[in-house]
Parts: sequence; C-alpha cells; structure tokens
Amino acid sequence: MNLPAGFPPALQAHYQLLQRWNTKLNLVSERSLAGAAERHYGEAIFLASRLPAEPLRVVDVGSGAGFPGFVVAVMRPDCQVTLVESDHRKAAFLREAAREIRNLRVLALRAESLDERFDWLTLRAVRWETEFERLASHYALLIGEAGLGRLPGGVAWSSPERLPGSLARVLCIGRPVPRETS
Repeated sequence: MNLPAGFPPALQAHYQLLQRWNTKLNLVSERSLAGAAERHYGEAIFLASRLPAEPLRVVDVGSGAGFPGFVVAVMRPDCQVTLVESDHRKAAFLREAAREIRNLRVLALRAESLDERFDWLTLRAVRWETEFERLASHYALLIGEAGLGRLPGGVAWSSPERLPGSLARVLCIGRPVPRETS
C-alpha cells in the first residue's frame, strides 16, 4: 500500500517506514494506517497550510508516529520543527524517519521538561496541559469536535475549522490571553 501519487517523496518514505515499524510499536491502529493518507497526512498538510507564511519555530508535543510535526517539517522547509516524544521507542522511529529532513529534530523527553520557547505548539491526540502554554505563543490543535468543550481557558481560540474529508474533526488555533497584573 502506498500514499497517493503526488505526495512528496519524504512523506512516501515516512509511510513506508511507518508500515514496517508499526507491527512492532503500534504507532497507529491498523484501521488508521489504511486511511493514513486522508486522516494522518491530510490533517497535518492542512495544518501546515494554516501556519503563517514565514519562518517559524514549531514544537509538536507527543509526536508518536510524527503527526502532525513530521509532515509540517516536510511541507514547510522554512520552519524549524522539534518533535517531542517521551516514549523512547517511538522517538527512535522518529529519528530514523527524520534522517534526511534537515529542519527537523527529535527530543526523547516529556514536554514538561523542555526549556525552550517556540512560535507554535501543535498537538494531536494529546491531552492539553497548562504547562504547554509556556512553550509557545500560538497553538494548533487537531481534535475531534467532542473535544471543543474541553479547550483550555486562558487561551483565545479562533473558530474551529473543519478538517477536509472529516465529519467530526477540526483544527483549533489559539494564543494566550494576556494575564492582568494588579
């Protein structure tokens, strides 16, 4: 099985590697792997297209199989992307996948221990932690509509954008609301 023609070679190579490693690490469900082009890659490509058209520093927390961060790095070579994955086996997969991607680095640690600041933070299938707010000045979450009621406070969220080809998944973009000082 391959991704549709027209996908960048780096994404084709990522998908081939994902198929091989998935049998040992369960990076994505088998059902999800079959629909990877639309669900995983498609959502991440959509997100990459919604980031500002300028060089950015992006951190993807809980990268797992590399969604959306790996895809953002491929689609946006002008951006520096950091994948943060606390599971060392998944981080090993990400390092292998990222060998040829010059604007991508992988950190095998918990996001809470990261001591850097980024322009954007991306999340997919990761529960929001208040601690994430200190990492970036903008946030992009790929979530199911059911999660809209659980968006964190203290963040100004734009109207959710329905993801192409999905009936129940959205992209939410936010930025911190300045805290009043007394």
